[in-house]
Amino acid sequence: MSGDSDCTRTSPSAGSPSDSELLPDRPKYVCTLSPDLVTKAREELQEKPEWRLRDVQALRDMVCKDYPSLGTCLDDAFLLRFLRARKFDYDRALQLLVNYHTCRRTWPEVFSNLKPSAIKPVLESGFVTVLPHRDPQGRHVVCIRPDRWTPSNYPITENIRAIYLTLEKLIQSEETQVNGIVILADYKGVSLSKASHFGPFVAKKVIGILQDGFPIRIKAVNIINEPRIFKGIFAIIKPFLKEKIANRFFLHGCDLNSLHQNIPPVILPEEYGGTAGKLDISAWNELLLASEEDFLHDFSELVLLCDSSPHDLLVSADADEKQCDDSLRGMKPQLYYCY
Repeated sequence: MSGDSDCTRTSPSAGSPSDSELLPDRPKYVCTLSPDLVTKAREELQEKPEWRLRDVQALRDMVCKDYPSLGTCLDDAFLLRFLRARKFDYDRALQLLVNYHTCRRTWPEVFSNLKPSAIKPVLESGFVTVLPHRDPQGRHVVCIRPDRWTPSNYPITENIRAIYLTLEKLIQSEETQVNGIVILADYKGVSLSKASHFGPFVAKKVIGILQDGFPIRIKAVNIINEPRIFKGIFAIIKPFLKEKIANRFFLHGCDLNSLHQNIPPVILPEEYGGTAGKLDISAWNELLLASEEDFLHDFSELVLLCDSSPHDLLVSADADEKQCDDSLRGMKPQLYYCY
């Protein structure tokens, strides 16, 4: 963490001391957004280039004052992700940052030893990948294929680790921070036995991360080839979804024309009626695996500096698990009925 001088609260209306005065070792932020994206960020995210560093300093001051033991990275570029994800609302950006660390601390099965080489089997299976071309709105498309997972090979948490690292890699791009992402989930061949691994406890954890614990804007979730069992899966997921996110789910069934209304065929692989050739997972896998050292460096900064933390920083994982187990008992009949 930075020293006491870093934690001096700066009034949003006042100028901040220069980075070179306070933080000589901190990387200087250089904006990589195109003029069009600067305009888009101003209109959609309330980001004003002339106030950008002032806003980052304000968030940094809040972290130092309210959560001095959070152990977070305080670089301009890192904090900017959280401001953009919450449209430069300081309080909401701070809560998102706290939630980001809370998620990492309370789910060790996912976040221990988190690096690309550790999830190589998941990448090689093709469970998750990113299409090579962005959509017309400049958004990457994350493709998830649960049928590529064999539960006897590794637990479902390995899939979650792979998705998380994929998002971490994507959010390094300022273009993605502004445009957001689109998810394409192909549920072809998902059986009852496989669906049973995604119970309410796992669902609540994953959705909690995606909605409130990670600085990324999910603009659409396209579900294709969903079997009848998906009604049961969605029954598990829906109670944890905010209305805004729930309205961004699109169920296409086997109707490729419906999918193409949301994602144009020109960026889709042949498997989904597109013209972009066969789905190739190798390019994304190589990119992610080549980022090993970057992740080791970045994640090394995300360490809580003490064992204690504010009461509202953490939730009781045991209580959540018990509550979700109770919910699962009520959900199972729905799964069997839909199947």
